[in-house]
Amino acid sequence: MSVARYRHLIFSVVVVLVLAGIYGMARIHHPASRAARAGAASRVEVTSAVRVCPAPGSAGPTASALAVAAVPGSAKTGSAVVTPLSPAGSASPGPALATLTQPGVLQASAVPVAAGLTAAEQAGQAGSSPSIRTVPGRGGIQVSATGALAQGLEVEQTGADGLVTARCGTPGTSFWFAGPGQKSASTIELYLTNTGSEPADAQVQVLTDAVNGPPVLGNADNGITVPPHGMVVQSLGELLQGSTVMAINVSTTVGQVAAAVRETNSGGQGGSWLPTLQAPSQHVVIPGLPAAARGADLYVAVPGTGAAQVKITAVTQRGSYQPTGGTGIDLLGGSVSVLPLPSLAGITGALEVTSTVPVVAVMQVVGGPAGGVGALAASGTPVLEQGVLAANPAGSAGLTQLVLSAPGKAASVRIATATDTTPASTAAGQLVQIPAKSSVVVPVVPPAGSRASQFMLVVTPLAGSGPVYGGNVISAGGSVRSIMPVPSSLTWIPLPGVSESLATVLGG
Repeated sequence: MSVARYRHLIFSVVVVLVLAGIYGMARIHHPASRAARAGAASRVEVTSAVRVCPAPGSAGPTASALAVAAVPGSAKTGSAVVTPLSPAGSASPGPALATLTQPGVLQASAVPVAAGLTAAEQAGQAGSSPSIRTVPGRGGIQVSATGALAQGLEVEQTGADGLVTARCGTPGTSFWFAGPGQKSASTIELYLTNTGSEPADAQVQVLTDAVNGPPVLGNADNGITVPPHGMVVQSLGELLQGSTVMAINVSTTVGQVAAAVRETNSGGQGGSWLPTLQAPSQHVVIPGLPAAARGADLYVAVPGTGAAQVKITAVTQRGSYQPTGGTGIDLLGGSVSVLPLPSLAGITGALEVTSTVPVVAVMQVVGGPAGGVGALAASGTPVLEQGVLAANPAGSAGLTQLVLSAPGKAASVRIATATDTTPASTAAGQLVQIPAKSSVVVPVVPPAGSRASQFMLVVTPLAGSGPVYGGNVISAGGSVRSIMPVPSSLTWIPLPGVSESLATVLGG
């Protein structure tokens, strides 16, 4: 063998050994490999979470406090730091207003009113639309949680009466809202919050039934700059002028934001915070239909160009069926409509909306907060692992009812409650069975012996349960005040399957 050939062979062996070593070390140290060894259903624990609330720290009718609850998995310690948003923006979060460290119990936090805006701030930023002014927001907070406070986290904002007004949002790149238009609400405001360290760029698209308004989804308002760790507010009344129904899509081209929409028919009252909806889908479930006196109104938007054939199914205590007016519904592409369903008067359960093309939908019933546009229920997803709800009234403060629905297979859940002194981990819980294609209504109260006027609750699907959807119906003074879907409050996030190829291991 020649020297050159011998050297070539030695070099080849060395390369193979080096690659084998890299491959082996990658399998040992790569997070995906560790997850793969944990089992076929790979997952990673939640270690941090961020929530944004637009109302705390504001003045007047929108002023509110916080309710925070976290039900962790394996994490034992952690914290949730509440910081204010900056009107002008900031490279880092503001000074801590509160630091919460107790998982498993309800933690309430008051937020001081932020300083008023200066004249320059009130003038607003250079507008992307001549008819819409963008101004810094007064107030708003960011909750940054780690460890045990990030797992199973739920953050809600509450009004002066202690009742929940909205779930605090998570930063993202796309948000959908739908509901009554400008004819029902004299004030329609959009709140955009940026928890990142760089400016974000957002755009707003609207869909209305207004003759003189945008007839189809279009780029009506582009280039909205949201400063880092800051919030801006837009009044959308001009954009939605003359509308009876409307849908709004907020998206970002740079960075992430959290979006919220407030509607009121009275400037001196807080009004309604519209719930964030699922992205357009051909299958939508809206849980939490209460026994309203005159039924429900269903708002449906068809963002695409194709026409939609829509069918509505009521999942009730007596089983599932198509209510009067729930079939043979044809909607044009690029349209938004309101579908009255008076036959659902006195019926509790969920609405299942199926469509030939993706749609977004929200349900409205009589009630809601003072100055609002009714009680609005958003589309939800099946509860995975557990669902946590923070601010629930009891006694003279109000009534809490869970409406649990199983559109498919029968489902079973455990409901546990906790207060600021009694942790959820000590509660035995109440077992509830939901028959297939049916719903049940469960009144919920604080733990036995508690005199708390506010408590948290945890909904946990049991092993072998079919998909279960939940709506939390809160009433006060004999009227429905709010309807909130039970979220999936996860302590872990599932990971995609892991490929054992060399390219996958080295490319991670």
